[in-house]
Order: sequence, then structure tokens, then C-alpha cells
Amino acid sequence: MKALVMTDYNKFELTDLEKPSPGKGEVLVRVKACAICGSDVHGADGSTGRRIPPVLMGHEASGVVEEIGEGVTDYSPGMRVTFDSTSYCGVCAFCKAGEVNLCDDREVFGVSCAEYRKDGAFAEYVAVGERLLYPLPDNVTFEQGAMIEPLAIALHAVGRPALRPTDTAVIVGSGIIGQLIVAALKTRKINDIIAVDIDDGRLAAAAKFGASHTVNSASADAYAEIMKLTGNKGADVSFEAVGISETVGLAVNCLRKGGSAVWVGNLAKSVDAPLQSIVTRQISIFGSCACAGEYAESLELISGGAVSVDALLSLTAPLSEGASMFARLKSGKENLLKVVLIP
Repeated sequence: MKALVMTDYNKFELTDLEKPSPGKGEVLVRVKACAICGSDVHGADGSTGRRIPPVLMGHEASGVVEEIGEGVTDYSPGMRVTFDSTSYCGVCAFCKAGEVNLCDDREVFGVSCAEYRKDGAFAEYVAVGERLLYPLPDNVTFEQGAMIEPLAIALHAVGRPALRPTDTAVIVGSGIIGQLIVAALKTRKINDIIAVDIDDGRLAAAAKFGASHTVNSASADAYAEIMKLTGNKGADVSFEAVGISETVGLAVNCLRKGGSAVWVGNLAKSVDAPLQSIVTRQISIFGSCACAGEYAESLELISGGAVSVDALLSLTAPLSEGASMFARLKSGKENLLKVVLIP
């Protein structure tokens, strides 16, 4: 099968790999669409340590069941599907508690790190455990199906703190996940939403998803603007969707006393955090990892029209152009949001 392999950092080759066979409890999915995640772009230069070459990346995907393995009962060839990006065992204490994102044997498709290596979906085929699959509704395109995973991540993030409709929420970082967090907050009836970013285009997109206010932190003092918008009280909750010290600091400092900060971005391995501000103002910090069962709601929101992801789909390209697509995304010159590769 054809596959886009990162053979060295920032070097991709379209190559032939052996077509996988579905094992017990697995299905073989013929990939119809696989989006390039921001974590793939950042991982490609080695900065995250989670894409050690050679690696077959790709985890935001959809396709058609090609073949089923022994013991598979709920899926058959020809069915349209998407699948959870996280492979989990289903039997450990975390899985039994519904916290599949914290599974003791958790592996992410398209990730190669010190602990494990798992082939992803930048290829014609990928083998997927049956428990990870979700039927793709007929009115959801394969490209839209590749967006189920990032929306599920956003839904998981907004589910971490206790939210009230009267809350003011700040989103620091208005990329794909930040914009989808805005959309997810709207489904929770949160209307007072302040989106922060350094790019006017992304802020405009966040406004279309429902942000009531936008702040460009490259041209304005974001903290001062948030204080002004909240009557100098601070926000009730913030969502940090970048993962560097400066944005983490803003996401904490912009909160009222007793507020909650949800950290979603993890660009840097470690960050400086305003410890005294957290302690003396009794700020609650929530980490948010991947998703844990939000795929079904994500599918329902997209198929029912409550959340439209079409504006995030910047372009589609054949898998053979994958190397150039990674280069274009990394350059950042075109303000591309989501690029989908078609095997």
C-alpha cells in the first residue's frame, strides 16, 4: 500500500508498505481522508519527542471498512466509519471507569515515542480495533469525518470544569482546537466568550463560531483587555490551547479568584507557571488529555448541523503531496487551518 512516511525530521517520502491485516477484534479500514494535526506539524521537527522517525503519522481519519478480523460482530465491509485516535485496552481500571484517555496501555495512532510506536493513517489502509470505531452518518463527508477527533477533544476540555451559563470564558489560542472549544462552549449555553490569538484571521473564525469578543495579543495588552471586558473581575474559566509559558501565564492571570484554568495545549514539555497567583487566588488547574467517549456527541453535533466544521477545512490534497502540505503548514504563510490528505 502507499503510505506517507516521515523518514527523518521534516523529511517525508511516499513509499510502499505492506498492507496490514486485521487481527482478532480488529477491522481493516480503507482510509478516505486523514487530516494533518498541529501535533503532527510540531512533531515533525522533533521538538515534541513524540514523532521519532521513521514514523507513519496521521490520527484524524475516516474511511470504509475493507475487511474484518476474527471476533468482529458490529462492523462489516463497506461500512463508513471514523475511529478514536487513542487505542485503549478496555480492561484496566481507568478504562472500566470510562477514562479511556488515561488507559494504562494507551497508544495514539501515528505516534512513535520512547514508550511505543503505532502506525497511523497517512496511508491507504490502517488496522483499527473494533472498540475504537464509530459509524459515519451518510450526511457526514469523509473530510468532515476527519474533524470528529478535534471536536471531541474540545468537548472533553469543556467538560473538565463545572460550567454555568452565566460564566465568562477565555480561550487563549484560537487555532483549530481553540475555535472548536468556542463551538463546544456554545453547545453548553456559554455566551460570554473571549477569544485571544495573535492572528486576526483566526480571531475572525473564532467569532464565527460564537466568540462574543476577540483580542489580538500581538497588538494589545490581552490581560488589560480581558479585565476591561469583565469589569476588572476576571474570567470564570479559561482554556489554554497553545502550551507555552506566556499563554499559560495569561490563562491563569486573567481569571477571577477561585476561577478554573483548563490546560489543553502541550507544545512545550514544561512551562513556567505563576505559582503564587495560582495558590493565593485558589485557582483550579485542569489538565485535559485527548477525549474519553465524546466521539458520539461530536458525530451528533456535526451530522445534526449544530457545529459546522467546513470553514476549518482549508484544502484537500492527494497523499502524494503530503510532504509539500507539511511544509506549507509549517511555514504559516498561508494561514491554513486544516489540510486533509486523500490516499
